[in-house]
Amino acid sequence: MKKPTRPVWTLALCIALFPPLWAVLAPYIGVRTGAVALICAGVYNACSEQKRAVRMSLGFLAGDAWAVLALWIMEKLPWNENVELFLTLFVLGGVAVLIASLLKKVFYLPAWLSGWAIGLTVMAPMGFSAIGTYPLEIAAAMLVGVWYVGVFIDAIHSLLNRKKSADEEKDR
Repeated sequence: MKKPTRPVWTLALCIALFPPLWAVLAPYIGVRTGAVALICAGVYNACSEQKRAVRMSLGFLAGDAWAVLALWIMEKLPWNENVELFLTLFVLGGVAVLIASLLKKVFYLPAWLSGWAIGLTVMAPMGFSAIGTYPLEIAAAMLVGVWYVGVFIDAIHSLLNRKKSADEEKDR
């Protein structure tokens, strides 16, 4: 078994420190959906490209809006809830893929679909009429996931490892 390298140790430190700070602070700023940030950070880290951060953010926000739209549509439809669910997901899922494919420079489709799933998971049990500020809280947590837990930690992690590399070069 190999010993963890310096980049692994510094990443462990960043992950151990920064997400828990968000978890503690989120309720104090009125965000009850703090864990959403960790899910979104996971999606960000799966692609690990800072250049996609804006598109990813817009995708998550579109997914959050899509969840609200889906709940509103399902509340208005007069059919069996399974039929409503299927038809709503069918239409909105297809439309999301089409929009994201036409606007590839604007939306990151995996984030849109993940954001939609996150929004539905959090808000569907309460129904459209009771969601209150949840869409805004989810949106805030999504952006924290991408920019704070994703981009910021990437930057700190790179800085910590760059400093060590520079120190190693001096020692040669």
